[in-house]
Amino acid sequence: MVRAADRAERPARTSVWLEGKARRSGAARGGQPSSLDRDRITEVTVRLLDAEGLAGFSMRRLAAELNVTAMSVYWYVDTKDDLLELALDAVFGELGLPDQDQDPDPKSESAGDWRDQLRTLASGYRDLLVRHPWVSPLVGTFLNIGPNSVAFSRTVQRVIRRTGLPTHGLSGAIAAVFQFVYGFGTIEGHSIQRSAAAGVTPDEYFQQAMSALKGAPGLDDVLQDSEEMMQARGGRTVEEMYERDFHFALDLVISGIEAMVLREGQ
Repeated sequence: MVRAADRAERPARTSVWLEGKARRSGAARGGQPSSLDRDRITEVTVRLLDAEGLAGFSMRRLAAELNVTAMSVYWYVDTKDDLLELALDAVFGELGLPDQDQDPDPKSESAGDWRDQLRTLASGYRDLLVRHPWVSPLVGTFLNIGPNSVAFSRTVQRVIRRTGLPTHGLSGAIAAVFQFVYGFGTIEGHSIQRSAAAGVTPDEYFQQAMSALKGAPGLDDVLQDSEEMMQARGGRTVEEMYERDFHFALDLVISGIEAMVLREGQ
């Protein structure tokens, strides 16, 4: 059991972006490989996380991939958490952000663009979660205040402000859109990861799962309803099913925002 005195001596970690460590020079230090710097270490970390996931990642594994000693890595980052936080912000840099140079009044005709911009942001975030399944647990672990994460958050806030919602409803609208996307992208990404671990395609995994469920007692009515909905939705592959569900659900959320704007304006 950790004593209060121990906790006082070891204050809770905040963020690599708040502790002055993110600005550490990437230049090689005495005795360190000239090809090694923080950007290179972060790049390889992302690649390993994509290939092996959080469970398979370690500083020793990273050092082996870089062909250096583990102590060499610690010249550039103090802890594994610091490196994971840097990797998390690095992949947020992959997001294409809509142009926000012009920020028209929400009541102007050009304000209709917020819908397309919101779809762009939501779709990009979903793709990020699917492409990097390890991102999902880290988003809830760190403060997400690196430069790329902040740029994404700032853009989201600017787009949501242009919807015409009152200020007290803006955070709820952001939650409605991006917590939905977080859940959708997390499940989709983990499903793809699970089929890959089983050595089959997502379509094969889906068919195997449906066949197994058909033999389970007490699920006949649920399976029948599910099959009817899937047939009505359409889509020949799992990827197409995900695409149709995501965009329809996102349209529902956007329509809800529009309805709330009208209601608040009455």
